[in-house]
Amino acid sequence: LENQNSRKYLPHLPIRTFTGSLLQDIHYSYSYIYNKVEFIQFDSRVGSFVGLNSFGEKLAARWNNGTGWLNVSKTYREEICQPNAELWYRLVLDRSVAPSVTLSTVVPPTGGPSSMLTCSVYGFFPKQIRVTWMRNGQKVTSDVTSTTELPDGAWLYQIHSSLEFKPRSGEKISCMVEHLSLEEPLTIDWSKNLHDSVSEKIKIAFGVLGLILGLVLSLTGFIYYKKKAGGQNQFKPV
Repeated sequence: LENQNSRKYLPHLPIRTFTGSLLQDIHYSYSYIYNKVEFIQFDSRVGSFVGLNSFGEKLAARWNNGTGWLNVSKTYREEICQPNAELWYRLVLDRSVAPSVTLSTVVPPTGGPSSMLTCSVYGFFPKQIRVTWMRNGQKVTSDVTSTTELPDGAWLYQIHSSLEFKPRSGEKISCMVEHLSLEEPLTIDWSKNLHDSVSEKIKIAFGVLGLILGLVLSLTGFIYYKKKAGGQNQFKPV
C-alpha cells in the first residue's frame, strides 16, 4: 500500500481455522506484508511473533519483549475468534431445514412403453443430501438420472432425480430421501399415487364415453324423428 509521501505496512487479515462444534482447536494467525513480502507473523498456536526475514526478526524480538501488542494478540483467540465462531455455528453450520418431496410423471425422452418418475426435493439445508430410488424395497441403480444440488433461494437447495421404468402390476416404486434434518429417511411411495392417477383416468374415460353415447343417442333420435315426419307428409287427404 503506497501513498505519495511514504510506503506503509499492509497487515494481512487474520485467518481463523477450526474443526468441530466445540471449537477446542480453534486458532488464528495474521501477517504483515510490505511490498508483497511477508515479514512477520503471529500464530496463536505459537503464542508469539515470528520474523520471516531479517527485518521481521528484529521487529518480532521487540514485539515479543513484554509489549502490550503481544498480550492483545494472545487474547484475540478467546475474545474475538471463539465468540464469532460460536455465532457462525449457531446461525449457519448448526442450521438445518427439512426438505419437501414430490413425485410426478414426465414423458421419457426415449418414448416407447416406458414411464418416467421424477422425485423433486425442495427447500433443504445443509446442502448434503441423498436421494435413492427403491423398487419393492430394493435399491435401484440403473435408468436413474439426477441433478446436482441447485440453489433454491434463502440459502436453501433443491435436487431432482428421475427413474425410467416399465410399469408392472403390483410393483411398488418409492423415492427415499436422507438428510441431516430428518431423524429417519423420508420415503414417498408411488404405488398409491399411481393407483389414484389410474382411478382418476378411468373416471374421466367413463365420463367422456357417457358424453359420446349421449350425443349418439340424441343424434339417432333426431334422425328417426325427421324421417318419420317426412314420411307422414307424403300422404295427403283427398
